[in-house]
Amino acid sequence: MEARAIQRTVRQSARKMRLVIDQIRGRGVPEAYAILRFSKKLAARQIHKVLRSAVANAEQQAQRQNAAFDADQLRVAYAVVNEGPTLKRFTQAAMGRATPILKRTSHVEIHVAGEDAPAAPRAKAGTAEAKAEPKAPAKRKRAASKAAAKRKRPKDAASRSKKGSK
Repeated sequence: MEARAIQRTVRQSARKMRLVIDQIRGRGVPEAYAILRFSKKLAARQIHKVLRSAVANAEQQAQRQNAAFDADQLRVAYAVVNEGPTLKRFTQAAMGRATPILKRTSHVEIHVAGEDAPAAPRAKAGTAEAKAEPKAPAKRKRAASKAAAKRKRPKDAASRSKKGSK
């Protein structure tokens, strides 16, 4: 069983919220609640609300399926913060100019799943599988860049002076 919750256009930058969401990703729900409760970051309050909503959605889903539900057995399977729309405002600057102010927003998405649910596999950067895939396109890129470099080479000084004298 997996449930999710999304909160859109939170009035905080995604970069700041990612610092908090990285701490709870993959953890059990009770542990995630504890981390968020004692975090000094403002983003922790918003993420806590989304996590509570995801757990409530999982409970509703369990009731519909007549399944046993225990919130302590859930874990944060997927948690991301993406950028939302940016509010653009302007303030006064010297000599009658205006300086832009970008008020950033973000979208928070959290999925909770039971302990028995498998985690999504991630390819690590150091594995042989991750290294084997990009080799073929890289060779083509190098060959193309070498051909482009040959075409862009300037001609010798003698041939340039002939063109200029005409």
